[in-house]
This record gives sequence, C-alpha cells and structure tokens, in this order.
Amino acid sequence: MALIEWTTDDKIAILSMNSGKIAILSMNSGENRFNPGFLTEFLAVLDEIEQNTDANALVVKSNHEKIFSNGIDLDWLLPTIQTDVAASKSFLHQLNELFKRMLLYPMITIAAITGHAFAGGAMLCCAFDFRFMRADRGFLCLPEVDLKMPFLPGMTALIKKAVPMYMCEEMQLTAKRLTAQECEKHHIIRKACSLDEIMDEAVSFAKGLNKDRKIVAKLKEVLHADIIRIMETEDPPIIEAGGPSIS
Repeated sequence: MALIEWTTDDKIAILSMNSGKIAILSMNSGENRFNPGFLTEFLAVLDEIEQNTDANALVVKSNHEKIFSNGIDLDWLLPTIQTDVAASKSFLHQLNELFKRMLLYPMITIAAITGHAFAGGAMLCCAFDFRFMRADRGFLCLPEVDLKMPFLPGMTALIKKAVPMYMCEEMQLTAKRLTAQECEKHHIIRKACSLDEIMDEAVSFAKGLNKDRKIVAKLKEVLHADIIRIMETEDPPIIEAGGPSIS
C-alpha cells in the first residue's frame, strides 16, 4: 500500500462525494510519522493533484483508526542526528517545504482530523485553511516542552496562524491536550464531528466553496507572507547550525 493515496471523481461518490472538483488525500504510514520517505511522497502527491486534476479543494484525512499524525519520526531522526548530520538537516528543510507547500497550495485545503494530531502532526493541521476534528477520539497537542525540543521560529509562526495566542502559549508551555470540543470553542477547528460525520462534513464544506485556484493562490501569498518569510530567512541558519537547542 502506498504511503499516500488520492482519488477524485467517481471515487468521491463512494465516499458520498459526488463533485469532480474535490481531491481526497489519505495518509497510510502507520502513525503517519514524518521521515524523508513520507515527506517525499506527500510532496509528490500534492504536485500530482495540482498538475493532473482540475480539483479546487483538497481534503486530507488519515486511514489510521486512532491517529491523524504523530509528527516527526523520532525513531529515525534521533539516531540520524548522531550518525548523519547532513541528512537530519535536509529533513528539517524538507519538513519546512511541506509546511510552506500546504500554506500556499493553490486550492482550499481542509484537514479532516480523524484522530490524534501531536507535535509535527498538529503543526501540519495548522497549515491547512480549515479543520474539522473527530469528537470522540483524538487530541491536538504540542508536547515539545516535555520532549525538550524547541520549536523553529517558523513552526511557532505557523501554529499562531490557526491557534489563538493565549492557547498557543498554553499548548507550548504546558503540553495541554485539546479535545475537539475545546478546539471548536477556541475556533481552531470549524466543527467537532463524529467519526461517521467528519468526512461528509469536510467534503460538504469543500463542495460549497468552488473557488478559482488563481485567486486562492494569490490571496494565500499575501495572507501567509510573514510565515513564509520567517521559514525562509530565520529557520535555515538555525537548521544549518544544528537545529534548535536548549543548550
């Protein structure tokens, strides 16, 4: 099974999605942890959808029964930092490329958060334009304070795009786990949904938009210019110096 699968048109009808303008992207890599193979395939699929379809909205979900994404694959990254510094730096640059690609993707993007979204997985959720979240299972959480892993400046800028500042502080400094109901209360997501409802809600919302790619892309360039600037100017020197550190 591919790490990333996508479908449009008649397959949308199978999921009660009948519009040929919606692209459904599913993540299948265990806990959907980020490593070079996963990121490479994710970026390639985003290119494929943009270049080979006329979709104007992208809905991303996970096929894992409990997890949307648990973020960086630390089982890969931590030993790699010790044995191949260049590979670990390249990975962080690639992770930023995924975040930037999602921020500027020339379609409306919607995350159907069907389970836990931790650390980098939560950051990826923040990169989407809109979010729906499963109500009965799953937390949005930034546990880096307990992992003793500082954020890159671009990561914090990305989080603040979707999370109000008062909640961003609490999540970063306490590793508070937010339920879907709390996320809805603080306007981080549009709606908390049952597992049976979440894809219908996300796709129905997407189908109601039908926005032109060119204007969406232009609006995002301006909306997210400050985040992109931080990722492109402040993050690279930190990454090349060995990444963020508490020492």
